[in-house]
Amino acid sequence: MSDARRLRQLEDENGKLKRLLAESVLDNAILKDLLGKV
Repeated sequence: MSDARRLRQLEDENGKLKRLLAESVLDNAILKDLLGKV
């Protein structure tokens, strides 16, 4: 596999992981907000 193709794959994977992390952080913030109102 060429270096350029491998780099592209890693960039794609990195983007997916960043989106997953952002969703997790958002979910966490929502839960904290809801728990704070209890």
